[in-house]
Formats: sequence, C-alpha cells, structure tokens
Amino acid sequence: MGTMTLLPGTLPSSAPAPVRATAAVPAPPVQMQALSLSEPLPGFPGHRDYVLVPAEDGGRIFWLQSVAADGPRFLAVPASAYFPEYAPRLPDAACDELGLGDVADARLYCLVTVPDGDVASATANLRAPVVVNPATHQARQVVLLDPAHPIRRPLRR
Repeated sequence: MGTMTLLPGTLPSSAPAPVRATAAVPAPPVQMQALSLSEPLPGFPGHRDYVLVPAEDGGRIFWLQSVAADGPRFLAVPASAYFPEYAPRLPDAACDELGLGDVADARLYCLVTVPDGDVASATANLRAPVVVNPATHQARQVVLLDPAHPIRRPLRR
C-alpha cells in the first residue's frame, strides 16, 4: 500500500480523478496514506484497511477512514504535533511486528473524541496510539500499560 493523491471532493477509483475548472487557483491535492492494520481496532473486527486523510490543510488533523463503504471513521492527530513531550515506551513485540528497526522511525497517531460535538472538550487517547511504520504502511493500535499516558488528555496545541 502507498500514498494516493486525490483532489478535494473526489473519492478513490480506478479512473483518473476529475478536475474541476474554476477561475480561482485550484486547491492543492490532498495526500492520503493507505494503512494496513496488523490487528483490527477493538470493536471493529472486519476492518483492517484504512486511509489516513488530512482533515485540514495544516496536516495536524486527520481522518482514519476504513476503505469499506460502511466502515468506521476516526478523528486522529499526530502525537508529535499536539504532545511534543509524548515518548511512550513501545513494546518490542509491536515494533518487531511492524518491522520497525528503530522506534524513532514510527509515526504515532492519537484517536480523538469530541464529546457531544464540543470541540473545546476534545480529548486524545495517549494510552492507545496507532503506531505506523511509514516505510511499509503497516500499522497497529498499541495499548500501553503505563498509567502516565491518559486515555482522555485535553487536545490543546
């Protein structure tokens, strides 16, 4: 699996994405990264293939979207962008499974909860990051045992 380029407002298909002619400067293509989860996310046993799609232009908020038409979609943030001090100890078995020779090569994403649509109350799950090997596009949600990493940390930049 690799990186796909889509124009805003289009969906993946085998045909080239249509181009919309406008008088304005066209928006830059949206970069999507295809991910294959080695284990499904808890509660979603039938979904292992996802795409990570930027939800805004700054690359600080993403949708982790199942490729299945009826699949789940999660809001996710790169841990380093919101929590620069976040450096969890990842289990060796998870790193080996993902083919990470060096844990520093991993990209960590935290799933976000927005209770009742209240963005100001959004929290990120630092206890169970989605760990991605950017070279192979393999990923896995890793549940950490360290209680220092909360399940609901306020999402502030």
